Amino acid sequence: MRCGDAKEFVISEPIIISRDAHNVSRQHISQGALDVLYDLGRAGYEAYLVGGGVRDLLAGLQPKDFDVATDAKPEEVKDVFRRARLIGRRFRLAHVRAGGEIIEVATFRAQPRTPEEGEEQAEEALDDDDHMLDEGGRILRDNVYGTLEDDAFRRDFTINALYYRVTDFSVVDYVGGMEDMAARQIRLIGDPETRYREDPVRMLRAVRIANKLGFTIEAATAQPIRELAGLLTDVPGARLFDEVLKLFLSEQAEKNFDDLIELGLFQVLFPQTAACLHQDGVDTLIRGALRGTAERVREDKPVTPAFLYAALLWPVLRGVMEPVLADGQTLAQAIPELSGDVVAEQVETVAIPRRFSTPMREIWSLQPRFHRRNGRRPERLAAHPRFRAAYDFLILRAAAGEESEELVQWWTDYQDGRAPTPPPGGPNPRGRRRRRRRRPGGGAKTSE
Repeated sequence: MRCGDAKEFVISEPIIISRDAHNVSRQHISQGALDVLYDLGRAGYEAYLVGGGVRDLLAGLQPKDFDVATDAKPEEVKDVFRRARLIGRRFRLAHVRAGGEIIEVATFRAQPRTPEEGEEQAEEALDDDDHMLDEGGRILRDNVYGTLEDDAFRRDFTINALYYRVTDFSVVDYVGGMEDMAARQIRLIGDPETRYREDPVRMLRAVRIANKLGFTIEAATAQPIRELAGLLTDVPGARLFDEVLKLFLSEQAEKNFDDLIELGLFQVLFPQTAACLHQDGVDTLIRGALRGTAERVREDKPVTPAFLYAALLWPVLRGVMEPVLADGQTLAQAIPELSGDVVAEQVETVAIPRRFSTPMREIWSLQPRFHRRNGRRPERLAAHPRFRAAYDFLILRAAAGEESEELVQWWTDYQDGRAPTPPPGGPNPRGRRRRRRRRPGGGAKTSE
């Protein structure tokens, strides 16, 4: 084992957990991952299952994917597997297509180096195939290759640094990961502040993994998060977008939301929304969206980031619309005019790809149309491709006190095929006045 600061570890022999002392079974490992492990072994390389796949199996969960760590360099992996593709610059690895799966294969990495460790090392670190930290300690490149031991100690959490060895079905543990699995806790390897500065996204991962497994975050691992939360502003917005989806498009979405607020992380990711959380109905609307998303994930139904972001940013849009609505502008006019500004400010922190921001704005823009229930307007609205998402969003707004239950019930009846109660404005639901038929020549019909 090692102890102390990340730079002061002393390597000793790892703990080898034999097959009869753990619950990882090949029956629960995908055939593609097993094929990659065996093929690398036959080619003369070390190969281990590692990371979330091992962690989840030990926790009694079925992983969605599997990662492999090996002493083979990326180019050597490509030589072994004809259907391999090398990706990444900051972290170079191989994607191996095995059957219908993509198995991520990474070469063992070593500990980071800093420019202060020597001018010669710093100059070498500028090479694309090296590993370099910036002056703040953030990892810029991570392509210094090392041994299995090196790889274990550069990983983030102890429970993510457990290696399953298919040759004898054992688990290799250098960092006390099995102890932390038994204690049901998330613990960083090395000094927490140093590790968060290397990669601030680890703060988000700590929250997500802890709630996914039902674990707690160990005290020393949690302590620096509130102070260092601002480091997330240095992370590319596209990467934060991916992490936000993992946090909120999950069964643990609401618990993740609570913990992000508690640790000061949500306030950095969504500063505009955080400023609105105290307002009436905002918490109800956001939690309704998160609970609905979690339910759909549990039922294995599709979920969309557009709906999630619509809920997260709607309170912000409502706030910026208030002055123009007070001046007499309608909701239908204000939404398309101001929604772009709300999105533009949000993407300064967390990116929202256009393929999601566009449908999100459509969900917003459809909200005023639910009030137009005369004529063929309901029929045209119901034919809109975003109608169902917009209707679900209307339900959230009604629960938050923004719309009437009568409006929601009318549209529910309309979709169910029940004849809705005629809306205010006249008894004819189609909104048309019946014309009198005229005789040829324009004269009114007279009795004969």
